[in-house]
Amino acid sequence: MLPGEYHLKRDISLEAFLVTVLQQFDDQVPQDLRDAYDQRGLKLTEAVALASIVQREAMVEEEQPIIASVFYNRLAEGMKLESDPTVQFAIGYNKKQSTWWTNPLSNDDLQIDSPYNTYLNAGLPPGPICNPGISALQAVAYPAETPYYYFRARCDGSGKHSFAKTYEEHVQNACP
Repeated sequence: MLPGEYHLKRDISLEAFLVTVLQQFDDQVPQDLRDAYDQRGLKLTEAVALASIVQREAMVEEEQPIIASVFYNRLAEGMKLESDPTVQFAIGYNKKQSTWWTNPLSNDDLQIDSPYNTYLNAGLPPGPICNPGISALQAVAYPAETPYYYFRARCDGSGKHSFAKTYEEHVQNACP
C-alpha cells in the first residue's frame, strides 16, 4: 500500500478496498521499476521490503539512492544489513516513549529474536517494515553507484547521513 490519500466510501467492502489499494500501487509502480528490480535479482515483494527500510532510514529524500546503494553493496558482500528501523519494527510499540519507533536503541534491543532483526539475520526481512513511498521504490530500482558500506546520522540535526567505505571511517563519523 503506497502512502497517500485514498478517497473511499464509508461502506466499502474489504474486497473493494483491497482492489483500490492494489490498483493504486499498480498505477504508481510502472513496469520499468519492476524490470529494474528483476535485473537486480529482486522479486517485487523483496524490492518493497528493501524500499521500506530505505524509507525509514532516509530522513532526506535525496539520500535514498545512496542508502539503497549501501544496502546493495552489503548484500553483494554477504554482510548483514544491520538497519536500526528493522529492529524498531521488531520491537513494536514502545509505551514509555509513546512511539512505534524506539529511539535510541539499546544493545539489548539489537538482540531481539525476530526475523525482521537485520542485525541477527542476513538478507532481507520477510516483509516490509512500513509503506514505502514512490521515491524509495525508485531508489531501490535505480540506486546510486557508491563504494559505501556504512552510514550514520550526522551530528548536526540536519537529518542527513555521513557515508563511509570502511568500518574505521564509520567509527570516525560518530558524534562526539
